[in-house]
Amino acid sequence: MKDTPNVTILGATGAVGREMLKILEERSFPIGELRCLASARSVGKKLPFAGREITVEEATDAAFAGADIVLGAAENEIARRFAPAIKAAGAVFIDNSSAFRMDPEVPLVVPEINPEDALHHSGIIANPNCSTIITVVAVAALRRLSPITTMVAATYQAVSGAGAGGPVELEAEVDALYKGEPITPRVFPHQIAYNLIPKIGGAAFEGYTSEEMKLQNEGRKILHLPDMKVNCTCVRVPVMRSHSIAVTARFERPISVEEAREAIAAAPGCRLVDDLANDCYPMPLDTSDQDLVYVGRIRPDLTDPNGLSLWCCGDQIRKGAATNAVQIAELLL
Repeated sequence: MKDTPNVTILGATGAVGREMLKILEERSFPIGELRCLASARSVGKKLPFAGREITVEEATDAAFAGADIVLGAAENEIARRFAPAIKAAGAVFIDNSSAFRMDPEVPLVVPEINPEDALHHSGIIANPNCSTIITVVAVAALRRLSPITTMVAATYQAVSGAGAGGPVELEAEVDALYKGEPITPRVFPHQIAYNLIPKIGGAAFEGYTSEEMKLQNEGRKILHLPDMKVNCTCVRVPVMRSHSIAVTARFERPISVEEAREAIAAAPGCRLVDDLANDCYPMPLDTSDQDLVYVGRIRPDLTDPNGLSLWCCGDQIRKGAATNAVQIAELLL
């Protein structure tokens, strides 16, 4: 990879694509030529970057010519559609969709955990699911102390995780309720204002949704724990930004709370925020628009001597998507 690679963003006008631009600028990523691609209806739009504007071009097979790195911020169908053209152009495709995550030939990478996997690619590197990234960053330091055998997790996912329409719908519903007006949900299957919806994704396995199975399937691949079992419940909550996860992890040997705190405090990508007596714990408001995963509420699992419970929060648009992708690109340099 050359010192100043040509970078193309596929799906640049969406929330994650725009965040990728922001992260590239923040981290002073060295770029030769920067191109922004989207659908035909977005052609000609201007996106700000480093004091100038980038004009959006249409995503076509020919548009990837000359690219060295392609950051994918489009849905599965688009990722699959353009992957052959990206590889044919000689670029590395760092894809945020779920299209290639479980392909055994495609590394699934969180740079704080398995950076070496990124170097064994065949033109595509997958970015994990947002909740998976936040969770595994929180527990990776504990996995280094002892292998994880099982996890029980519940994710509390912000409305922005459903796309740009999620926050708009939440705000509109709050306003309508204040005015006494009727509510017609469109983005979510039920009213999200002042409510929780315990279903994200479609049916996948034994009553678990596709979103819930990602934590087990992707977590195994990232943590190199092929036999780890995960029981996950995903819940949409009326929070604008940052996902939260309650995790109970069980290990091959007991890990004390003190060991866990020390390991997490020193772990890359983590911030220990754990002082229950002074009401100090991770919260979505504190973790939004930054890249660290906050970890707290570390305590023994009262049902298993080899278990620990914790609570973590992280910005799903940044570390859960855009920042992780840019960090992978940095590994290639």
